[in-house]
Amino acid sequence: MNRTTAAVRVAAVAALTGLAACTSSGAPEGPEAGHSASAPAALPALRTAERSTQQAGTARVRSTTVMGSQLSLTADGLLAWRDGLSGSLTLRYTGGTAATTMRGLGVTSMQARYLHDAYYARMGEAFAAKTGGRHWLRYGYEDLRSLGGGADLAEQMRSTTPDQSVRLLLDSEDVRAVGEETVDGRSTTHYSGTVAVGDITDAGLRQRLRSAGVTGESLDIWIDEKNLLVKKVEKSSTAGGKVTQSAHYSDYGVKVAVRRPPAADTQDFKALLSQSGTNPS
Repeated sequence: MNRTTAAVRVAAVAALTGLAACTSSGAPEGPEAGHSASAPAALPALRTAERSTQQAGTARVRSTTVMGSQLSLTADGLLAWRDGLSGSLTLRYTGGTAATTMRGLGVTSMQARYLHDAYYARMGEAFAAKTGGRHWLRYGYEDLRSLGGGADLAEQMRSTTPDQSVRLLLDSEDVRAVGEETVDGRSTTHYSGTVAVGDITDAGLRQRLRSAGVTGESLDIWIDEKNLLVKKVEKSSTAGGKVTQSAHYSDYGVKVAVRRPPAADTQDFKALLSQSGTNPS
């Protein structure tokens, strides 16, 4: 695999990983257990938080993801989820073998723009110099299966939203209110639980997690006095190793306007792979 091909694949993984950290990635590790004594009291509050977060529609997010020795990154930007998912994130590679690959091409950060049919990755000047001068790579959601994303990736990208983290905790058999805590200057209630993949009621999410080799996940969320998600921390076991993701949410209701990059400055990832002599399928 040449450097261009490797970078195209890393950019895809990074953009998807950054988005998953800001929204919801899946289900908790740990033994299955019955509902704790505090679970019945926690569930109504979590249902209210799920509705409030979903209805807010937009927010500013910042997150951190660590995927074993493969990749660690941060993401910062705006997301909207009223009519499908859209937004813009700045991703910064902070460690792992994937980050080493990108640094070899002069890329230490990347802007990712998410639209309803595709996402766009701005790779930077050094990468553009090696690829005909175009700065943006376009990844059509339906085309991502050629990079091993799977046939359901398009639906995953369109439907994943921050409130899914709250919804996921509703499937926990041991969900509990941990206590009152101040997070990012806001008074919050901390909820914690573990979720076995087999207990997830959303059939699509359950299947995606099983396909990724996820068996379970631990999940902590912090809800403020307006019943909005302030922070989440997810830790999961996957076929590729341990994954830890944390995200912070603020400025709910902020205006989010995402522009499609200029066509003259955009290269489709499949065409780029073909030019480099790699069959994307």
